[in-house]
Amino acid sequence: MDKPYSVLIQDSGETFACDGSRNLLRSMEVLGRRGIPVGCRGGGCGVCKVRVTAGDFQAQKMSRACVSEEEEKAGVVLACKLFPASDLALQVIGGMSKSVCAPRR
Repeated sequence: MDKPYSVLIQDSGETFACDGSRNLLRSMEVLGRRGIPVGCRGGGCGVCKVRVTAGDFQAQKMSRACVSEEEEKAGVVLACKLFPASDLALQVIGGMSKSVCAPRR
């Protein structure tokens, strides 16, 4: 298992751990938020779109209908295809924002 990295969701201030062998979407599920939409988990639906604002990562192939080349160059990727290579900070911009960024009850 790779070293766990710390991931900060800037929208909510929450952090969680994600090692480089697990995609970010899988690790986000440990937040225990109900209603986190996970979509296709294959990079084709765009539900889990995030913007990485700090840190290094590897991204696997994603549908260009969901993430354009320009967006990817600006750090926009799908969490299901995102693997951290350092600590990360990100903003949730896809369909997950309602459930991830909402106050916990």
